[in-house]
Amino acid sequence: MEKKLKLYMLMLGCVPEGRFTEQHDIFFGIGNSLKELIPYINLFWPEAKGKIHIDVWREVSVVDDFAIEIVLKNTEAQVPPEQLFFINLGGYKENDFEEYHYKMITVAANLALATKKSKKTAFFKHCGFKEAPSHIDDKYGIDVDDIYNVADMLPAQFKALYSLKITKSAIQLEQNPLHIGYLKLKKIKE
Repeated sequence: MEKKLKLYMLMLGCVPEGRFTEQHDIFFGIGNSLKELIPYINLFWPEAKGKIHIDVWREVSVVDDFAIEIVLKNTEAQVPPEQLFFINLGGYKENDFEEYHYKMITVAANLALATKKSKKTAFFKHCGFKEAPSHIDDKYGIDVDDIYNVADMLPAQFKALYSLKITKSAIQLEQNPLHIGYLKLKKIKE
């Protein structure tokens, strides 16, 4: 029996040559295991020259009250009514030399509704102050650099073969756990 493909969300980290602090980026990939994604991770961030680690990762099979499945790309162009969005909110704390980020994924029919959901998070409400509010502009919504449709973030190899099937569930689904902590790519067993 063939294994069911999974969508993975990873926060990658490295200190690229010429930098003084660790840099991060988000990677979405499709596979049967985390180990299968290693070649795609290295292609995703070539400037890291293989010195990438994972700080946080999760399987993405449940978001909000929706089941997320990987299906073979349909030859018919069909856009599901709901989309999976990745949002990276930025905010500040007064007298703190840092920009904090809150990364979230949510299911919504469109960008405007995804933006509206992000404004309801505790992070948006509490990480900012008058001179430096959270990074959402009420007139324009989230900056284009801060919100993406996850299907558009997938590497080309995955986009060519697969689509995300998003289905509303009538029952409460168990949320996917976060795997938090420094993980070198060469230490991934499966």
